[in-house]
Amino acid sequence: MIAEAGLAALYLAAALALMQLAVSLVPALAPQAAQVARPLALAQGLLTAAAFACLIVLFVRTDLSVALVAANSHSAKPLLYRFAGTWGNHEGSMLLWVTVLALSGALLAVASRGIPERMLGATLGAQAALALGFYAFLLLASNPFARLDPAPVEGQGLNPLLQDPGLAFHPPTLYLGYVGLSVAFSLAVGALITRDVGPVLARAMRPWVLGSWVFLTVGIAAGSYWAYYELGWGGWWFWDPVENASLMPWLAATALLHSVSVLAARGGLRTWTMMLAVVAFSMSMVGTFLVRSGILTSVHAFAVDPTRGGFILALLLIYVGGALALFAWRAPAVGEGARFALVSREGALVLNNLLLSVILAVVFLGTLYPLMVEAATGEKLSVGPPYFDAVVGPLALLLMLLLVVGPLLRWRRHEAPLTKWVAPSLLAGVATLAATIILAPDISLLSRLGLVLGVALVPASLMPLAGRSLRRTPLATWGMAIAHLGVAVSVIGMASDSAFSRERLAAARPGEQLAVGPWLVAFNSVTPVAGPNWTAIEAELAVTQGGSERVLKPQARTFTSPVTETSEVAIATAWNGQLYTVLGRQSGQRWQLRLWWKPFVTLIWLGAGLIALGGLVSLIGRGWTNRRTRRRLAEAEL
Repeated sequence: MIAEAGLAALYLAAALALMQLAVSLVPALAPQAAQVARPLALAQGLLTAAAFACLIVLFVRTDLSVALVAANSHSAKPLLYRFAGTWGNHEGSMLLWVTVLALSGALLAVASRGIPERMLGATLGAQAALALGFYAFLLLASNPFARLDPAPVEGQGLNPLLQDPGLAFHPPTLYLGYVGLSVAFSLAVGALITRDVGPVLARAMRPWVLGSWVFLTVGIAAGSYWAYYELGWGGWWFWDPVENASLMPWLAATALLHSVSVLAARGGLRTWTMMLAVVAFSMSMVGTFLVRSGILTSVHAFAVDPTRGGFILALLLIYVGGALALFAWRAPAVGEGARFALVSREGALVLNNLLLSVILAVVFLGTLYPLMVEAATGEKLSVGPPYFDAVVGPLALLLMLLLVVGPLLRWRRHEAPLTKWVAPSLLAGVATLAATIILAPDISLLSRLGLVLGVALVPASLMPLAGRSLRRTPLATWGMAIAHLGVAVSVIGMASDSAFSRERLAAARPGEQLAVGPWLVAFNSVTPVAGPNWTAIEAELAVTQGGSERVLKPQARTFTSPVTETSEVAIATAWNGQLYTVLGRQSGQRWQLRLWWKPFVTLIWLGAGLIALGGLVSLIGRGWTNRRTRRRLAEAEL
C-alpha cells in the first residue's frame, strides 16, 4: 500500500497544481489569486514530500514488488546506499526534483513578505505551471511507483560507482540549486505579467538566487571531489557534458546574482535581470534534458529513453519559449532603470555579467554542438578539455582581473584614484610572477597567469573590509569578501595542480620502492579483502614525506550485482597537497601502480567551500536587513 499511497499523493498534488494555475488565469480572481493559491501551494508541497517519503521507505525496505526498487537496489546493499539509492536513478531523481520544486513553491507561498499580492498571485501561477508539467512527466512517462508482478527474488543492485557517501549529498544539493532557480524564473514571469519590475522584485528574488547559487556551488564542488576520488582518473574536472550541465546554471546564476544586486540597490539593469532569470532556469532545464534524454552515456546520465527526453524537451520549449515571448512583449515597457557611468560599480558588474555570459555561451556551444552534429549527420565529434581550456581559461582570467578592481569602485560614478587600494594586489602579483619565472620557468602561460591573478586577488578580496569597523560591517560585505577570497584560493589550487602535478605509472612487485614528487612509496603487500557486497584486492603502501610515514590501501574491487570492477583510490593529504594512489591490474608477479603528487590541489575545494560560505553569510545578512527594514516600515505606519 505504500507505493499506492505515494502514487495517490502525486495525483492529488497534480490536481492542486492545476487548481493553483487556474486561479491565476482567471482575470476576475487576480486580486485574490495569492490568497487562494497560498494554501494550495502549501498542500501541494506537503503531498509531494509525502510521496517522496513513501519512495524512500520502499527503497529502505528493498520492496522488490516495485519495479524501480527491483531495478536499482539489492538486499545486500548497506542501509546508506539503499537510502541514497532512492535518487540514484531516473524516476527517483525526478521525484526528488519535483519535490524540491513543490516545496519551493510552498515556501514562497508562506514566507513571501513584501511581495505585492498581484505579483505573488501571478508568480504562484507560474510556479504551478512548472510543477504541473513535471507531475505529468512523472505520472505519464516515469512512474516511480509502478509494480512488478511477480516480484523478483533479488534486485539488480545499484551502479557501484554510485555506492559512495558522496551520492547521499551531491544530487540533493544540486537539485536544491537547480529548482531554487525556478522561483527566480516564476518571480520574473510574475513581475512581467504585472508590469512591476523594480527593487521590490529584486529584494524578493535575491534570497532565492543566493540560496540556489550556494547549493549549486556546494553540489558542483562535491561532485568534483567525488569524481576525483571515486573514478580513479586523478582529475577533478573533465568538461564532461553532464559536468557542464551543472556548470551552466551556476554561471547564469552568478551573473543573475550580481545583476539582481544592481536592481535591488540602484534600480538599474531591469530588462537584463529579467532575461538572466529566464536564462538561469533554462540552463537548469537544459541540464535536466541532457541527463534524461538518452543522448549521453555517463555514470551521471539517468535515462536512455529518447521518448522521455522528448517529453522534457517539449516542457523546455513551452516554459522557456513562453517566458521569452512574454519578455519580448513586456520588455519595452520595463525599461533599463537608473543610469550610471561606465566607470562605476554598476559598470564593473555589467562587464562581469558580459564575461560570465560569454563563458556560458562557450560552454553551451561546446557541450551541445557535438550532439547536434551527431543528430544531424551521424558523425561523432569530440569537444574536450583543449577547446574549453583554450577559450574559457583566458576569459576566466579577465574575470579575475575585474574582481581585483570592481568591488573597490563606487556606485553610479567613480572618480577617485585607486592606486592605494590596488597597490597590495599589484605587489603580490608581480612578486608571484617573478617567483614563478625563477623557480618554475617551464610551466604553461595559463597556469602562470592563474597563479599571478589568484595571489593578486587575495588582498583585493579583503580590501572592501579595510578601514571599516569590522563589527559594524554589513554581513553582505563580509560575504562578498569571503566569496571573492574563495575564488582566489580555488584558482591558486587549479593553477598549482596544472603546473606542478607529477605522475608515475609503474609495474611493481611487493617489496619495491617508488618515488613521486617529495614522496617515497614502499609497496609492502597485496591481500584479498571482502566487503558487504564486494570483494577486492588491496595493496598496502607505506608512504613517507619529510620523515612522517603513513599507510595507504588502494583497492581493485569487484561487485557481483551488477558485475562491475572499480578502483578505490587511497589518498594521503598533507598541508601542501595530496599523494593519490591507484592499484591497477596484475601482470605476472607485478602490479600496476599509478601515483600522482598533486601540490595544493585541496585548495580547489577549500576555495569552493569559502565561495559557498560567502554566499551563505551574504544570504543571512540580506535576510537580517530585509527584516529590519520591514520592522521600521511597520513602526513608521503606526
